[in-house]
Amino acid sequence: MPSIQLDGQQLTDWNKFHDACKTAFGFPDFYGRNMDAWIDCLSGLRDDDGMSAYVLGEDEQLQIQILNSDVLRRDAPEILSALEECTAEVNLLCSESGEKPALGLVLR
Repeated sequence: MPSIQLDGQQLTDWNKFHDACKTAFGFPDFYGRNMDAWIDCLSGLRDDDGMSAYVLGEDEQLQIQILNSDVLRRDAPEILSALEECTAEVNLLCSESGEKPALGLVLR
């Protein structure tokens, strides 16, 4: 299963969050640095649309591991909440298209 790791200690403001996501997921240079753009980039993981460095097979799921999630929960709970909501939104879009969920979120 493909996975990426983000360090909750480094995600304490929105700029740092979007910088880390752009690098980790391989988002394009024109990535909009907001959660709508985050959803757009990750909702095509099975389409090879160039919005991410990852391309998933129909049975694969990209696991997002948040290290030091307790720090993120304490210092930037709004970012963690948005991450949880937007991961669920990407998976809902997959489900509506007849696909399996594309993302898993693991808090460590």
